Amino acid sequence: MNNTWKTLCLVPSLATLLAACTMIPAYHRPEPPVPAGWPSGPAYQASQSTPNAPAAADLKWREFFTDERLRTLIATALENNRDLRVAALNVERARALYRIQRAELVPAVNATGKALKERVPADISGIGRAPTVEQYSVNLGITSWEMDFFGRIRSLEQNALEQYLATEQARRGAQILLVSETAGAYLTLAADRETLELARSTLDAQQASYHLIRRRFDVGLTNALELRQAQTRVDAARVDILRYTALTAQDENALTLLLGSPVPADPPPQILSNIAPLPDISPGTSSEVLLRRPDIAQAEYLLKAANANIGAARAAFFPRISLTSAIGTASGDLSGLFKSGSLAWNATPQVVMPIFDARTWSALDAAKVDQMIILAQYEGAIQAAFREVADALARNGTLGDQMAAQQSLVEASADSHRLATARYEKGTDIYLNVLDAQRSLYAAQQQLIGIRLAALANQVRLYAVLGGGGDALTPAASQ
Repeated sequence: MNNTWKTLCLVPSLATLLAACTMIPAYHRPEPPVPAGWPSGPAYQASQSTPNAPAAADLKWREFFTDERLRTLIATALENNRDLRVAALNVERARALYRIQRAELVPAVNATGKALKERVPADISGIGRAPTVEQYSVNLGITSWEMDFFGRIRSLEQNALEQYLATEQARRGAQILLVSETAGAYLTLAADRETLELARSTLDAQQASYHLIRRRFDVGLTNALELRQAQTRVDAARVDILRYTALTAQDENALTLLLGSPVPADPPPQILSNIAPLPDISPGTSSEVLLRRPDIAQAEYLLKAANANIGAARAAFFPRISLTSAIGTASGDLSGLFKSGSLAWNATPQVVMPIFDARTWSALDAAKVDQMIILAQYEGAIQAAFREVADALARNGTLGDQMAAQQSLVEASADSHRLATARYEKGTDIYLNVLDAQRSLYAAQQQLIGIRLAALANQVRLYAVLGGGGDALTPAASQ
């Protein structure tokens, strides 16, 4: 009995040792099909002047976003958002599928109990009577376990592992997208709230001007044209108030969807000018930064998975060896199952040698084509990522000067409005010039808010496209 146990245990051990190799082609990371550095020129000079700033992927989102209310909203979104929850569940599913595939390497041992009671007719029993046959058995055995001598199962296991790792990177990408979208929605809400406050203050000023001109009209110091001109500015401000009231409500609805819960009222939302500036980040070099992005890492894991599929397709050309074995006790009586001499065992190795199967060649060709398709997608993802970062760097390099120019325009427009109002009140100028100055000032103030929003939103986008906003955890391959 001891020799039997040793024989049955030795076969799986030898098979496991022999299955250490696979036919997966050696993987070499493709060269990124983009320049080694970012574009240069006037639009990029300001973006390239932060050599000591941290890399985006090394800067956690709590360190990048300094506004405490925004941090709270992002944390709520990460906890409640349904899309991110689905992405996390996809990771769990991929991990379970990988464990299932990995378990194929190990024989499944089952305990079985069997009872048979059969009546054999007399004319076929061979003994001239109809006996009743009883048989009882208890076995511990392996059923149809494939010994992976040529690495087919190991290649499929590697494919499942790479698919799992790709899914984890997809979850990181979903987190980065959610963080950036939440920040963008918050900044848009703050900008629209500030524009709404600007419209309300403008309405108050326009109504004060209207009442002043109305009194002048009543005593005959001005004409009806100036009164109607003042009325148009009051009505225009009222229209803007209603428009931005609707926009702020829509912004809150968009933020609610991202959060997965209503936007908390306490503390109240900030206006854009009160939000703390975001820290500078270093763009690094293109090849270094882009390969750290989760979407690029996901594409590379999928490329490795396709490479592993080629190994499985190659192994299909070689014999497939499987083993079915069992050891236990058997007896014609239930009471004799565990008595001396009841030992029973069996071992049934099977070898299937492919002689002619045209499908194996087609499967190998399909696996190679799949690998080339995913390689093209991987290179396309790198090129698209390069453009995203380059565009964000170009915007980042010009928005600072644009904001300074717009701020100067607001100050000049405010001076023009003050001077035009003073000249009108002294009777040396017409009211139309006051209206033009008011319109110019109001438009310049709105544009300044829009440029501030564009600058902050572009910093958020730059942080996201450089790989910031996702945790840096990589799932262990042993899971």
